[in-house]
Amino acid sequence: MDLTPTTDDGFRARIRTFLDENLPADFAGIGALEGEERQQFLEAWRQTLSDNNLLALSWPADVGGAGLSAAETVTLHEEFAKRGAPTGGSNDAFGISMLGNTLLAMGTEEQKAHFIPRILSGEDRWCQGYSEPGAGSDLAGLGTKAMLDGDQWIINGQKIWTSAGQHANWIFVLARTAPDSPKHQGITFLLVPMDQPGVELRPITNITGQDHFNEVFFTDAVCPADHVVGEVNNGWAVANTLLANERGAGATVTPMRFRAELDRLVELCVKRELTDDPLVRQTLAEAHTRVELLRYAGMRALTNYLAGRPPGPESSIFKLAWSEHHSKTTNDILNLIGPDALIDGDNTTAAGLGAPDIGVPNNPATLAYSFQMARSGTIYAGTSQVQRNIIGERVLGLPKEPRADAGPWNEYDKG
Repeated sequence: MDLTPTTDDGFRARIRTFLDENLPADFAGIGALEGEERQQFLEAWRQTLSDNNLLALSWPADVGGAGLSAAETVTLHEEFAKRGAPTGGSNDAFGISMLGNTLLAMGTEEQKAHFIPRILSGEDRWCQGYSEPGAGSDLAGLGTKAMLDGDQWIINGQKIWTSAGQHANWIFVLARTAPDSPKHQGITFLLVPMDQPGVELRPITNITGQDHFNEVFFTDAVCPADHVVGEVNNGWAVANTLLANERGAGATVTPMRFRAELDRLVELCVKRELTDDPLVRQTLAEAHTRVELLRYAGMRALTNYLAGRPPGPESSIFKLAWSEHHSKTTNDILNLIGPDALIDGDNTTAAGLGAPDIGVPNNPATLAYSFQMARSGTIYAGTSQVQRNIIGERVLGLPKEPRADAGPWNEYDKG
């Protein structure tokens, strides 16, 4: 891996100056805001980024992007993370980072001309229609069906764990269009408007009482026949291209957030005069070691990203490491704060995915929320069990598990 700085000091200084000039003077991090105040800040901040051409960082300038290099994009993410400043709005990870990059790589000229400007303006806000109740880690087992009827697709089925779906008006959907084909084939990538009678969104309330994600039901929902990215029945290739766009620029940001979480834990232990306890010291030392390993894993992923190499199966090591670390660390936190973890609080912004946002109050209530949400990290984006299988089979070369689903999807679906 390459441990040298990602860019020259001049560019990093420019980003720091931008943050100094545009963030509120009393800004403590997005984690310090919640509810309506948080949403209002996100809307205003997105407009500020748009006005300064800092939304679609890696997109070419001729399509409205910033045209930054991979190294510059990483530097910006790092500096924003240090200040707890978001790099976009609530749905931009789906619209810009995932779908936008995929359209630029695989979309038709007509699709680019129509959707790219609307993604940038925020007129179209996207969410992801991938997982289903019976197709999560085994995404290729999805059963949502789409049938071409004249000049439109008719879609029936269900998606689940649809993050930020309540803020979206469009959803990109993987649907089965050839049930007689093997399950990794016969899948098509569709662009579907959500504002229609055939699409119903139902919030899912998580253990902390928040609605981060949703389930989506399609009942004869429709989209135009030309709203296919890539080729019909070749959506699996498009899906993999999109998933690759999830990772890369933020490779070093995730370890930074976990370092901030560990610093909060140390601060709590100092405040409670626990640091002379050998068991507490051992707990902190183990957590420090895990965070350092995450930092180096992030650097390895970053090295590949800067070299233009797509994430391979070794990226499962990083996913497994951070999700298991988060689960272990938040469990240790609860053991340290004891009964105080039962005290409820009114700030639940710590209950997002992954490590808490910068600025979250360092109190027992928010720490308990982090503990509750950390459990889901070992499930979403591929369970720990699946990650271990990928590492064992595709990284270490161990024998593969027997499969019982190699035939056509409709035979596999019968169980």
